[in-house]
Amino acid sequence: MYTKKKCIGCRTCVDNCPASALSLTAGGIRMDNNRCTLCGTCAGVCPAKAMELSGTEYAADYLVNEIEKETIFMDQSEGGVTFCGGEPLMHPDALLELLRQCGERGVHRAVDTSLFARPETVKRIMNETDLFLVDLKHMDAGKHRFYCGVSNELILSNLRMIVAAGKETIIRIPLIEGVNADEANISRSAEFLSSLPWDTKIVHLLPYHDIAAGKHEKLGSAYNPDSIPMATPSAEAQERCLSIFRSHNIKASVGG
Repeated sequence: MYTKKKCIGCRTCVDNCPASALSLTAGGIRMDNNRCTLCGTCAGVCPAKAMELSGTEYAADYLVNEIEKETIFMDQSEGGVTFCGGEPLMHPDALLELLRQCGERGVHRAVDTSLFARPETVKRIMNETDLFLVDLKHMDAGKHRFYCGVSNELILSNLRMIVAAGKETIIRIPLIEGVNADEANISRSAEFLSSLPWDTKIVHLLPYHDIAAGKHEKLGSAYNPDSIPMATPSAEAQERCLSIFRSHNIKASVGG
């Protein structure tokens, strides 16, 4: 990751890159992703800390040991561990091992997921999960494909499956004006969710923000490259969405 405002233009990273993947331009350091091997040399030699290596690989046993150190606080707060990402179901074997070890230690386990995964993967994870936090982005299959790159049929099918299995589930909707905050989509969402056999129907609305723009800049990638109009819904729009869910006997709130 590269933070331009920290860069002093000293070329230390450029001169030390073993893959010759960096260059200094008028706009700052530029990285050739086809050459970069993610070795981290640039981050290690940068005197201004403008370059940083984000993310560390750990063994499952190490992570569980770290989790165990926090159990006293989890007991006091009635909390646990949430596995998120990215998409944790993209790494089912590693996720399953962590879930199992946490379960053996009595640690409450939540998985934050889009549920875009093979049903057999979801079934494996489901048996070792106490709570699912599920993103529901759009009810229209075509619009879901347009905005997310994939259709929503698999997601909705997996959601039906985990709810039918009695798994505690909270739905989280990233609420975006111009994308999914319209009355038609929210009404369809409420109708679908109310048809599921939940014991407790809970929806958290998460109003849009553009905080990810800064992360994209650090990664040298484009935020919203297609310039799709997106905005935070007004307070009135948020209240309208809440009212629709509540009219379907769904406990809805902003945030969560």
